[in-house]
Amino acid sequence: RFQLQLFTFLFHLSSAPTSEKMGDKNTGGIAWAGSLVGSENPNNLGYRYSHAHKRYKKTDADEDPDKDLPFNVVVQFKNREGEEVGNLIDIPTNSDIDSMSLLIHSLLNPDDDDEDSNKKIPYSFYAKVKRNGVEDDVEVTSTLANLIKDHGIGTEDVIALTYQPLAVFRVRPVTRCTDTMPGHTEAILHLSYSPDGRNLASGGGDTTVRFWDVNTNTPRHTCRGHKNHVLCTAWSPDGKRFASADLNGVLILWDPIKGQAVSTIKAHSKHITSIAWEPMHMNKQCDRLATASKDSLVKIWNARTKRNIATLNGHLDSVECVKWGGEGLLYTASRDRTIKAWCVEGHDPKDVGKLVRTYKGHGHRVNFLALSSDYVIRTGPFDHKCLKFKSDEEAYEAAVEKYKTFKAGEPERMVSGSDDFTLFLWHPKEGKQPLKRLTGHQQAVNHIAFSPDGRYFASASFDKKTKIWNGRSGDFISTLTGHVGAVYQVAWSSDSRFLVTASKDSTAKLWEMPSGKRCKETLPGHADEVFALDWSPNGSSVSTGSKDRTIKIWKH
Repeated sequence: RFQLQLFTFLFHLSSAPTSEKMGDKNTGGIAWAGSLVGSENPNNLGYRYSHAHKRYKKTDADEDPDKDLPFNVVVQFKNREGEEVGNLIDIPTNSDIDSMSLLIHSLLNPDDDDEDSNKKIPYSFYAKVKRNGVEDDVEVTSTLANLIKDHGIGTEDVIALTYQPLAVFRVRPVTRCTDTMPGHTEAILHLSYSPDGRNLASGGGDTTVRFWDVNTNTPRHTCRGHKNHVLCTAWSPDGKRFASADLNGVLILWDPIKGQAVSTIKAHSKHITSIAWEPMHMNKQCDRLATASKDSLVKIWNARTKRNIATLNGHLDSVECVKWGGEGLLYTASRDRTIKAWCVEGHDPKDVGKLVRTYKGHGHRVNFLALSSDYVIRTGPFDHKCLKFKSDEEAYEAAVEKYKTFKAGEPERMVSGSDDFTLFLWHPKEGKQPLKRLTGHQQAVNHIAFSPDGRYFASASFDKKTKIWNGRSGDFISTLTGHVGAVYQVAWSSDSRFLVTASKDSTAKLWEMPSGKRCKETLPGHADEVFALDWSPNGSSVSTGSKDRTIKIWKH
């Protein structure tokens, strides 16, 4: 039977026209590639085109997509205060961020003859784009041509580009565990570096607060005073005080140098959920802090006098988060689905604690708030160099200048995350309506953090994913997929180029921002869930705290 089939095939092949066997000019030369099936069908996979240049026909889609764009466009550069820099400039549409950064450097420093681009400040660029009747700042991520195409910007008008300087220093990515620090006898629930990055503090289920030496990674002080789980901790912006609160509603203020309790206050009738210190640029003494509790109250305290300055009563359920803003407002988020802003400054002491406005929109409890100025407020006068100041006055002036440079005429932004799986972006001082509702998470959002430069923010969720968003417009950028358990917390490097995430799956992961959809490094080693996480303000190390009762230090 096989011989008969082979004979029949050879007969058909020999009787086929010459043009079918060898191919002609119109077919491009079809050669038989050994298939015995469908031998007279030139489209069969057994046939291939012998002329490489005729394999594909060029279509309109393959032509240059930028052919309709002009070669040059006219732009006007502006700084963040809106002041114009230089005159109108005609630049190529294929100009990228690096070439425009060099142009800005030459406009600002016309006498600088150093051609080493590595020594020059990098910049990011934003264009005003109107979408749905709202004007947004859209970042230039590649070239001007892509910006024009993606957002339909007209090329006949002048394009206004706002530039923002980025961090000159670079934080090296953490890749290895250098130390494992035992000591706690129960799960570690909170970790935080001091504003200058020289000390590390931890609190956990064993009712102790511990201070650690960052240089030697050894215990410095073990502080006992709480009678129940230590739920939240916070450093004052000048680094001279440390506050911790527990499940019984007790607030203790510590001297981190001596490791001694300065004062113990029965602050609330139920457990304390959050602590926030007043920013240093608003109060050089750094002696006021706010506590939020499950008893639905928020209280403002004076750390020196141990006196309750004001009690903020207005929420109908547990207050989950409190944030002290940089513009004279205190923000609180509650299980009653609302966010409230309170006045915390004024010439008349009676003005402190007055309700300013209520923000509504979430359909479930609000778990967390993040402010664009969080990092600047947390680190006070210190930067990546961690310089020491000769006096409190000098430190205060440095904090004021640092905040002024960061703000640069822009409004403070706030993001809220909820059990309704959504986030809202607000300009809290300008109005009570949200700028944008951000969807995408499939389970509750439990942590949010703005990058130190305010360009992005990251949201962590129980859906095992972290999402990156544009810090100004709220546009979605990317989803970081890799964890196989709920993501509990996120932390940014001080140069905003890296993000580290902590998860229920007992690992932390390092991601490169903003493009990094793939995990750059996985930081394994913990034997149980990683509850606590922080990145040192000087960028040198990352600390993780776990249910396995250990703290791990990660470095480059």
